[in-house]
Amino acid sequence: MDIVVVGAGSLGSLVGGLLARAHDVTLVGRDPHVSTVRESGLRISGAVETTVVPDATTTPPAAADLAVVTVKAGDTAEAAATLTDTSLDAALSLQNGMGNEATLADRLSCPVLAGTCTYGARLVDPGHVECTGVGDVVLGARAGGPSPVADRVGEVFSAADVQTTVATDMPRRLWEKLAVNAGINPTTALARVENGALVDGPAGETARAAAREVARVAQDAGIDLSESAAARAVTSVAETTTANTSSMHQDVLAGNPTEIDAINGYVVDRADRPVPVNETLTNLVRTWESRRDIR
Repeated sequence: MDIVVVGAGSLGSLVGGLLARAHDVTLVGRDPHVSTVRESGLRISGAVETTVVPDATTTPPAAADLAVVTVKAGDTAEAAATLTDTSLDAALSLQNGMGNEATLADRLSCPVLAGTCTYGARLVDPGHVECTGVGDVVLGARAGGPSPVADRVGEVFSAADVQTTVATDMPRRLWEKLAVNAGINPTTALARVENGALVDGPAGETARAAAREVARVAQDAGIDLSESAAARAVTSVAETTTANTSSMHQDVLAGNPTEIDAINGYVVDRADRPVPVNETLTNLVRTWESRRDIR
């Protein structure tokens, strides 16, 4: 199986590296990371210890069986544009935020699957990614229901010993993931704490309140996601990723743009009733970005 991973940052490098244990993988990212991988291989440390030798480049190849997209939500349209000249059988989004699959599907001629990933990843140095926690990949048709394409892609991930579930309820799972991200990401970024700080205490209460608001917006959109389930999901992820630095926290520490618009901002934009916690978190992160002149 020929796989191209577009967005070889922390998560993309980890997922691509894990897949490279069983498949031919090309990582698409930026130098000096991709040049180091091309010359010396990719080292994975932490919860998974291995070194693999995928191809690595700054532009996608002419053809691949599967594209795995792991870029930041704000870069999805650009990633889709770079893939329009690549012959693909399928594409899979493993991104934060909502709407990424639709953006890819609008521009690509192949089937586009939705996915979530709870593996923790941190790019340590060029050519070196740390797995900060083993999670799982859940994937399926973006509209829900059975999908032979999703079944085949699930087998590809499982063959590389990546814990994988093929799901028929991806719309609900995407909203639940949004609830988790809306709770954990901005709260940890603003408080400068690791995920474990949200298991209990005031930061955790804020995260769970944000998740409950997401559940209410999801219900208004016809998604069966209870407020209690959304809040429990935040606590569960915080407990299983205690030592993790969330992706938004990593962005803030690095002084990079965040995905706030595709996470909490998405909730605010689609809410038909007040969502004060998500609105406050969105405004605070946007203010930080504007003061850093990175929006």
